[in-house]
Amino acid sequence: MPKYRYNTIDRSGRPYTGVLEADNMEAVRAKFTELNYHVVGITEVAASSSSSGFLKRLSHVKQKELVLFSRQFATMIDAGLSVLKCLDILQRQTKDAVLREALAAIRHDVNGGSNLTDALGKHPRVFSKLYVNMIRSAEAGGILDQILDRLATFLEKEEDMRQKVKSAMMYPIAVGIVAGVVMAVLMLLVLPQFKTIFHEMGITHLPVTTQMMLGLSSALKNYWYVFLVCIIGLYVGIKVYAKTETGALHIDRIRLQLPIFGDITLKVAVSRFARTFGTLISSGVPVLRALEITTDTSGNLVLAQIINRARVSVSEGEKISDPLMSSRFFPVMVTQMIAVGEETGRLDQMLVKVADFYEAEIDATLKGLASLLEPIMIVGLGVMVGFIAVSVITPIYTLVGSV
Repeated sequence: MPKYRYNTIDRSGRPYTGVLEADNMEAVRAKFTELNYHVVGITEVAASSSSSGFLKRLSHVKQKELVLFSRQFATMIDAGLSVLKCLDILQRQTKDAVLREALAAIRHDVNGGSNLTDALGKHPRVFSKLYVNMIRSAEAGGILDQILDRLATFLEKEEDMRQKVKSAMMYPIAVGIVAGVVMAVLMLLVLPQFKTIFHEMGITHLPVTTQMMLGLSSALKNYWYVFLVCIIGLYVGIKVYAKTETGALHIDRIRLQLPIFGDITLKVAVSRFARTFGTLISSGVPVLRALEITTDTSGNLVLAQIINRARVSVSEGEKISDPLMSSRFFPVMVTQMIAVGEETGRLDQMLVKVADFYEAEIDATLKGLASLLEPIMIVGLGVMVGFIAVSVITPIYTLVGSV
C-alpha cells in the first residue's frame, strides 16, 4: 500500500505532519476532512530503496527513550491531561526519530477514535507485546498512570541488567582482541624473520614445536584468505543455523550448559521471566495471557518451551509450579517460591522477590567473574607468547651449545 506524507492544521490551528498509508491520495484527504482538519498538502512518499528499507528495519527505539516516554506520560496522565494532549506534547519533545514518527501515527489513530492499546499495537518494533498488554489492562482498570510508571520501572531494571552483563564482558573481549593482534604480529611478521635467520645460520634440525610454529606462520602468511573465508563461513553458518527452530533450540541449550557462563545465562533468563511475569500479573493481565507474553519474551527457547508447558497446565486447571518443578533448568528455590505464591494468592509479590534475588546474584557473579578472568587471561596471553618465544630461541641455544 502506498504511503503519503501529509501537512495539516487541526481545529485549534496547530500544524501536523506525518506519513499515512492509504489506497490513494483522495482517501488521505477524505480522512482528514472527516476530522475537520485543513489539508495544506499531501505528497506520495517515494518507494524506499532496499538499503534504506533495511536500515529502517534495523532501527529501534532505545530503552532509555521508552523509559523517559513512560515516566513523562504517567506524570501528565496523573496531572489530569487527556491522552491525546499527552501524545501531542510527547511527540513534539522526543528526540528519537523512530519514536516521534510512531507517536505521530498513534496520535492520529487516537484522534480518529481508536483506543490507545490498538494504536500502540500497530508499532510492534517500538512497543513490545508486554507493553501493549499492560496498557490494555491499564485502560480497562482506569489506572493508566500507575501502569506507565510500573512499565518505566520494569524497563529501567531490564536495561540495568543488560548493561551489567555488557560491562562484565568488556574486559575479556578487550583482552581477547589484544591477544589476537599480538599473535597475528608474531605469526605474520616476527616468525618469518626467524625462519630466514635459521636458514642463514645453517640450522636444519629444528625442534618439533619450532617446526609447528613456523609451519603455522607460513600457512597463515601464504593462505590467509583461506582462514578468513573459513572464519566467515563458520560465522554465517552458525547464524543461519540459529535462525532455524532446531538450531536455535540447540544453541540455547548449549548456552545454558556452558561452564560458568551457562549459570549466568540461566540466572539472567530466570530473573527476566520472574520480573516480566510478576509485572504483568500485578498489572491485571490474566495469567494465561501473561504466560504467553512471557514465553515470547523469555530470550531462550529452552525456557520458553518450559513456560509454554506451564501455560498449557494452567489452562487445564493445574498449577504453574508443577511443570517448572519437573524441568531441570528452573532452580528449586524459584519453583518453591512460585508454589508458595500460588497457595497464598501473592504470586506477583513472590515473583518480584525472585527477580530481585537473582539480580543481586547476577551482580555478585559478574563481579567475581571479572576478578577471576583478569589474571586467567593475562596468564594465558603470557603462556602463548612465552611458548612462541621458547620455540624460536631453543634452536639458537642448541646451536650455541654445540659450538
